[in-house]
Amino acid sequence: MTTTTEPPKAATEAPPADKRPPETPRVLHERTLDDWLSLGGSAAGSLAMVWIIYERMLPTSGTLGFLVCWYIAFVLLYAAVSTLSNPGPAVRDRVAGAAVHAGAVVVGLGLVSVVAYTFWGGRDALPHLNILTSDMAGTGPRDPLDQGGALHAIAGSLVQISIAIAITLPLGVGTAVYMTEVGGKLSRVVRTIVEAMTALPSIVAGLFIYSTLIILLGVPNSGFAASMAISVMMLPIIARASDVVLRVVPGGLREASLALGASRWQTVWRVVLPTARPGLATALILGVARGIGETSPVLLTSGASTFLNVNPFEAPMNSLPLYVFNLVRSGEPLYIARAFGAAGILLGLVLLLFVIARLVARQRIGRR
Repeated sequence: MTTTTEPPKAATEAPPADKRPPETPRVLHERTLDDWLSLGGSAAGSLAMVWIIYERMLPTSGTLGFLVCWYIAFVLLYAAVSTLSNPGPAVRDRVAGAAVHAGAVVVGLGLVSVVAYTFWGGRDALPHLNILTSDMAGTGPRDPLDQGGALHAIAGSLVQISIAIAITLPLGVGTAVYMTEVGGKLSRVVRTIVEAMTALPSIVAGLFIYSTLIILLGVPNSGFAASMAISVMMLPIIARASDVVLRVVPGGLREASLALGASRWQTVWRVVLPTARPGLATALILGVARGIGETSPVLLTSGASTFLNVNPFEAPMNSLPLYVFNLVRSGEPLYIARAFGAAGILLGLVLLLFVIARLVARQRIGRR
């Protein structure tokens, strides 16, 4: 008599896909209790150790030196504590994280201190609305802050940067499209020239426009000449940033467009540029931020004026950087207060242009 038995099911047999529990995504950036204890203990221990050695044992003093010594001691102690219960890659990850966060804090503090110092210096001039509605025609160095303003400089900066954007945006994006989409030996030469121009001193750009446009061609000192000098500074920034952005666009999108029968330029116009539009907006912001704050090329090409002039082809046209430069070097306290107020307006103008560029890029994304 023989008996047959069914083979036992494998214990490792996987359940059907529809009966499996949903997978929970792993949170890689979440810190554990050990991480927090190591971080806090290292910070407190290094602070106490450095305070004893730096303030009590050694003949040293100074806040900056204390902070530098404390940070070095913190990194060393943090690495030593992490080594006790973690492998080598985790220790290196923690040390790298501490370095990156420290760098971000330093940059953030520097940015906040510059903005806060500017607005604090202009606290007496900014509450007076005439700084936005009046120019400096007929205003003397000893006149109170409720007389005169920076209207002519604000209008001049807007006119000059508008002309510069109209010139550099198509040229910069076109140069980036040529370097990225066309390629070839000449594109490498163009990329090298663009990278070299990003380090061009602003005074050299001003001298170039002054010698060619004003002396050689006879164009008067005006807002147009200043716009050309600003364009020389903005063009390599926009072209270089746009080049990086266009190279990030996936090649699969280009191949799919070409496979559907589109030409190369239709692919660039309808696929590549719309995909990279947010990045191109960022490139434009970088270029505007570089150009709107330039003083040296404007000093040589636009001329200084105290009255409102919105015609870029006639008469000198003032701008905010030049307005600030002239008032600060005068030495008069009221002029210096006006200069800080104009610097605060310049920061607000850059922020406004940044917001407008981001909103334009976001609206176009929603239409796609």
